[in-house]
Amino acid sequence: MAKEPAYIAEITSIAKSCSAGHKVGDRFEINTHKTGGICGYCYHDLFPTLMTCCYGGRIPWVDPEEFNYDCPDRWNDVKFRVYRKKEIP
Repeated sequence: MAKEPAYIAEITSIAKSCSAGHKVGDRFEINTHKTGGICGYCYHDLFPTLMTCCYGGRIPWVDPEEFNYDCPDRWNDVKFRVYRKKEIP
């Protein structure tokens, strides 16, 4: 079985404040087995897309190399850039 890729979820903006205490610029290394310290609400909502990207599936409107993600807490409007971590040979 091939090694599962890792992704970096980086906070790009917060409209009000993050209830988990995350700040703009925070980065989390995540995949389907590592939460990287990201808020549980975000991870839960992001997991299906992450799993699809990690295991070679396709979602027509998602580039598996890089995509934008909005936290499910729409009141505080935390936005992420999620991108595949580059492997160093």
